[in-house]
Amino acid sequence: MPISSISKRFGAAVRNRRKAAGLSQETLAERAGLHPTYVSMVERAVRNPTLDVSAGIAEALKIGLPKLVEEAQQQRRNSARKEQRMSSRREVIHRQKRERLRRTP
Repeated sequence: MPISSISKRFGAAVRNRRKAAGLSQETLAERAGLHPTYVSMVERAVRNPTLDVSAGIAEALKIGLPKLVEEAQQQRRNSARKEQRMSSRREVIHRQKRERLRRTP
């Protein structure tokens, strides 16, 4: 089953917050009342936590669930901007290659 992009972004937001707080997956799991394997699976977007579990993770990270979801959404916007920049760079590279080929005898 394919992993949804929101699951990936939510997992990344959890991982980023956990690391920023200096917590291991084990410590986060203990604080949230979860198994460390489950936290790992959420971060890798293998499992989709319920709202209750998500709220528990956010509480263990000492932030509100809306803030954690907002950070996941922010990653989406950042990804879109990054893709736009990459697309522009590819366009420039292709244009430069075409110009070099034209100049080659």
